[in-house]
Amino acid sequence: MLKIRFATLGLVAAALVTMTLPAGAGHTTDPRTRNMHPKGHIVEPASLFNPAVANPDIHTDIAFWGKLAFQGNWDGFNIRDISDPDNPTQVSRTFCDGAQGDVVVWDDVLVRTWDAPAPAGRFCDGDPVPTGFEGLHVFDISDLSNPELVASVNLNQASAASCGSHTATGVPDLANDRLLVYSSNSNSPCPWFDIVEVPLDDPAGAAFLRREPSDHTCHDIGVILGDVMRAACAGGEGLRVFSLGGSLGGTLEDPNLLFHIEEPGVTIGHSAAWTWDGEVILFGHEPGGGVQAQCQATTPDVNKTMFFYDGNTGAKVGEWTLPRPQSATENCTIHNYNVVPLRSGRYVVVSGNYQSGTSVVDFTDPANPVELGFSDPPPIVPTDLGGAWSSYWYNNFIHETNITEGLNIFRFSGRETGGAMRVPHLNPQTQEFSL
Repeated sequence: MLKIRFATLGLVAAALVTMTLPAGAGHTTDPRTRNMHPKGHIVEPASLFNPAVANPDIHTDIAFWGKLAFQGNWDGFNIRDISDPDNPTQVSRTFCDGAQGDVVVWDDVLVRTWDAPAPAGRFCDGDPVPTGFEGLHVFDISDLSNPELVASVNLNQASAASCGSHTATGVPDLANDRLLVYSSNSNSPCPWFDIVEVPLDDPAGAAFLRREPSDHTCHDIGVILGDVMRAACAGGEGLRVFSLGGSLGGTLEDPNLLFHIEEPGVTIGHSAAWTWDGEVILFGHEPGGGVQAQCQATTPDVNKTMFFYDGNTGAKVGEWTLPRPQSATENCTIHNYNVVPLRSGRYVVVSGNYQSGTSVVDFTDPANPVELGFSDPPPIVPTDLGGAWSSYWYNNFIHETNITEGLNIFRFSGRETGGAMRVPHLNPQTQEFSL
């Protein structure tokens, strides 16, 4: 995820301006396949480099609870009402002045990452952030109109290194009435991920539990529970795969390392996910840290490819390479994605790929994957960092975080996703059951 740390960027909280695009604008006019139907959007222009926009609070990852989407940004998070896909609306905006801003949601609790050492003078929900803080902020969101910061977990206090919290994976442990958070730092050398406990009956008591060695940095961690009980840490040259319980050992609090997957040519492992039966692991990486044009016709295939591995052995079973070359001005990699929950046994993934936009790919035969549909926006003018940070399937619609625009919603009408399950909530890095 856009691994940039701008010490002088000055992410100053500003009044939120929510705009509705005129008919025919935004994602409705982007080149796309006929089975990708643009629905509603909430547009909040943001830019790291264009001073005319004057808002550097770019949009990041999303989590879902019921009819709500919780969308992170570089200065906090937004709560969106997505009950009407044609007309999503703003519920509230919370300011927390630290870059990245990945979010995890569980009922009335929201956890947000803070990525870089806080300089003096930063605030989160109006409270001063201690200089040097890196870690997690925990919010009570029972009042959706006014979330309240209730806990701060400074992960620098748990280490000698300044590693921060770049992304977070929420792991519900309801038997113990708590949410565990696997906090990934993505920095080198920080070969571990931190495990934080958030008591669901007292989120203000959130605290660091332990550090899990991973032998390389973890960028994102994809977890599947149910009958599978595995985790895959994407980072470095590939993946570390852990057991979270059952016959292969480990627990949610103390994972057991099973094996390592290395992919030749990969140096910045990024994202991991699972098929809903746990048979296949999906893996992507982020050459150039997400800020470079790594999807050109002349780019090595490895830089614009999603890889598939046997979930039990780690053997490579296939790969999908982005088929549409992007221009020299478009930052692009295979970035954040999730697998559609289908009882049919078909494997379909929805992927956000920066300025290549959103792709829907059938990999039921991992050795012969097929792109079913896409929406691919034109290059940003003037040149900027942008595109789809995340694209996720949630209850029959695709929700896309557009870095410089906000939230876009699509409906994919291909028969391949017919009968997809609806779920009560979704933290996309966590598959809470298996099929």
